[in-house]
Amino acid sequence: MSSSTVHEREDIEQGRLQNFEDVLRATPGVGVNSSGGTNLSTVYIRGVGSMYPMSLDDSAATFTLDGSPLSARHISLGTLDAERIEILKGPQGTKSAAAALAGTVNVITAKPSRALEGYLRSEMGQEGQYLLEGAVGGPLSESLSGRVALRYSGSEHWVENRQTGQPVSDPKELAFRGSLLWEGQQGTSALLTYEHQKIEALPNLIMLKPYNRYGELDLTPNLYDQVEKSLDRTALQVTHDFGESRITSLTSYLTGKNTEVAAYDRILYGALYGAPGEFWNIDEAQEMVFNQDIRWASSDGAPFEWVLGASFEHFDGSYDTPRNTYGTSSATFRDFESERYSLYGNVTFPLSSDVKLSAGLRQTWTQSSYNGAYHGGGSVVYENRSRSEDFLTGQLGLSWDVAPETRLHAKIARGHVPGGYNIYATQPADSEPYRGATSDSIEVGFATAFADGAFELSGAVFANRVEDNHLLSYDSATYVVSALNADTRSRGIELQGTWYASPSFSIGAGLSYIDAEITSNVLGIGDGDVHSGNKVPDVAPWTAHLSANYRQAVPALLGFANPILDARLDYSFVGSRPADPQNHFDLNPYHKLDLRLGLTQGQTEFYVAAENLLDEQIELYGYYAPGSGTSYGGIARGRTVTVGVMHRF
Repeated sequence: MSSSTVHEREDIEQGRLQNFEDVLRATPGVGVNSSGGTNLSTVYIRGVGSMYPMSLDDSAATFTLDGSPLSARHISLGTLDAERIEILKGPQGTKSAAAALAGTVNVITAKPSRALEGYLRSEMGQEGQYLLEGAVGGPLSESLSGRVALRYSGSEHWVENRQTGQPVSDPKELAFRGSLLWEGQQGTSALLTYEHQKIEALPNLIMLKPYNRYGELDLTPNLYDQVEKSLDRTALQVTHDFGESRITSLTSYLTGKNTEVAAYDRILYGALYGAPGEFWNIDEAQEMVFNQDIRWASSDGAPFEWVLGASFEHFDGSYDTPRNTYGTSSATFRDFESERYSLYGNVTFPLSSDVKLSAGLRQTWTQSSYNGAYHGGGSVVYENRSRSEDFLTGQLGLSWDVAPETRLHAKIARGHVPGGYNIYATQPADSEPYRGATSDSIEVGFATAFADGAFELSGAVFANRVEDNHLLSYDSATYVVSALNADTRSRGIELQGTWYASPSFSIGAGLSYIDAEITSNVLGIGDGDVHSGNKVPDVAPWTAHLSANYRQAVPALLGFANPILDARLDYSFVGSRPADPQNHFDLNPYHKLDLRLGLTQGQTEFYVAAENLLDEQIELYGYYAPGSGTSYGGIARGRTVTVGVMHRF
């Protein structure tokens, strides 16, 4: 009973949405701050989200991978064999273990089936791009099915190193997933999944503005070769069907490792400090997350819908800076541990034949601790902190089927994300805990279809108010980072629709307007005061996406006897948006145009794809250092062309 955007497999494949970040950037109303690498990212949904990543498990916007929770720090991970990606907007947490302040992104991958099927795909393109991907699944016995999927890809980085005249790195990605599904005779099934994803040499970009056409750094060669991110996940889902209800247990264990280089190259260093040189930190992060969720829910077709659940999560992680340009004398080691217990429930029942009421509650208890060791001046300072927090959230919604093809809905909801500790602390004063954030949200929306289903249209107006939103302050002169709180609010409107003009041609479009504002003062911090009335960073007032699809049999062509032409055009617009909470400057708006043309004969398709066809310079993020009057940030890849072949069986 809330608004959502769903990307189906066809959209993911033909729209070339290779990772979670691509999916988010193709969704109106979603803002992303990332530096192009694997470590730093912030997600805003309808203008709600933490202002820069605060902790390893900061869950203002929650991600789930087949039900297993992930933090927004993992948006660089790939969409291997994804069946569907759902972006649920607004506070969540009364229907599943995933609780969120801003919204939840659910990634659902393909499961084993009783029919033998799969695909193989290969691509090559400009700037050394290549991709090999495939999946196969089917029955292994009368009750057992399996599926495996694999992707290996890489490219030359789009930014050049001035010292070598070559790309700063050659990023690579390897992803594997294997699943076994056992289906018993008494309504019981079990799904066991293991997956591994690894990304190498994909750097966070810190570059002086204004950029040259495609970006340039002046750094020690091969510095980014040590950048590496890996994730391993094992999950067991057991389901038993009682007829009118179903109980599901999901147990998952996730481990993640990340080695990152945060580097000021010689160009930026000279602009910041007026002296030659470069400076870099090596950051090493690790996380281990155990999650257990038990959910009892009504079956499909029950007189009314209900769900009761309990979840437990244990998080154990570290974020260390063992060395920098000058060695190990200022090394910092930070360990984090937390436990989260939740009870949740939701019920949806009819008030009449056309009106339904939905209500849900969630109670959560958290305990967390922090241990830091700060090296400097030949000595070590240790500290230990702990905190606890509990909170009650929920939602109340109403839907009305005013006509067979038209539904109205209204919803109020409260969300919460726990407080925590600054992962970048370099001294005890920096690790002062920040408070948990609470959001209150209201939305009114509709969904309709008309002209015998040729048109589908949905939309919503919404307003959000966040108390104690999470704010990260950075001082570019001293490298000191502080974690703080600030209030924010957002309001806006969104529309999305599809026109099925003919069996061969369809157009889908989405439009969002968001007015997001900081509503409290935070003075005397980092690189400048944050004032009430400033705009929330990285949230563009206007965003839009349009996709046009054409599929039609054509006469014999290029040796194909009975070819089918597939053409897809994707257009995304992101308006100008503030680069930082101080609103020092705005990031430029951009228009991104992607084109894909394919010819299919039987089960095999040959295609060519052009990404960023207009060759726009797309800014990923920005920051301003007032002491030197210097701005810096990062940019995405420019225009590239790729050719590929896919075979399904």
